[in-house]
Amino acid sequence: MNGNGAVLVARDVVKYYGNHQVLCGIDLDVRRGEVVCIMGPSGSGKTTFLRCINHLERIDGGRIEVNGDLVGYRTEPGGKLKEDSDAAIARKRSEIGFVFQRFNLWPNKTVLENIVLGPRLVRHVPRPDAVARAEELLRRVGLAEKRDQYPGRLSGGQQQRVAIARALAMSPALMLFDEPTSALDPETTGEVLDVMVELARGGMTMVCVTHETGFARSVADRIVMMDNGAIVEEGSPEALFTAAQNPRTRDFLARIRH
Repeated sequence: MNGNGAVLVARDVVKYYGNHQVLCGIDLDVRRGEVVCIMGPSGSGKTTFLRCINHLERIDGGRIEVNGDLVGYRTEPGGKLKEDSDAAIARKRSEIGFVFQRFNLWPNKTVLENIVLGPRLVRHVPRPDAVARAEELLRRVGLAEKRDQYPGRLSGGQQQRVAIARALAMSPALMLFDEPTSALDPETTGEVLDVMVELARGGMTMVCVTHETGFARSVADRIVMMDNGAIVEEGSPEALFTAAQNPRTRDFLARIRH
């Protein structure tokens, strides 16, 4: 882990799509056990930043470390960064759980096999151990009876809970959530948020892109506001929801309240 006690350290992270700069020098530390919610308008760079953390997107400047190790790159003599090998990136990525908006489950595999696959292939966990862990996680997310179902037979909320269990099966140091309830109806949104609240209260280190203000108020240690590829303000939920200093923060929060 980094010397300042942070699981995640992002320094001056820059990202371009063509000539358009989508991340403009992001600095963020997330301590072990901390829950950070990232909020902001569409197009502000929230999802791109999340995808850069586990190297689903290459960065164009800066550095990202998880547990003190660079993600996606290695340091060459002279201090220059070079993209790491696919195997090294996969090993580092296995420490970072990612829950997407659209579940991304394997449709041709059962719920159980979706969860078992990662630990078996990446961590070489013996199958009996991987199955036992998967069954434990399915109980934890309230889906023990769905282990032999295929994703297409599940509701959106159930699929998202399977996706959370799949990410947890890798025993990650850090969990990333990219608006995990945006594709769900109000009833199933509550099912997923309940699981996320339980994870947060259990001490999981989490970075969540979300517009769910109730969730952010109840579990976030810190809220980070992004706009136009930059962090414009951060602080406790109480500070930002009741006394935001930046006018862009105040305008965004006013709009989502309505």
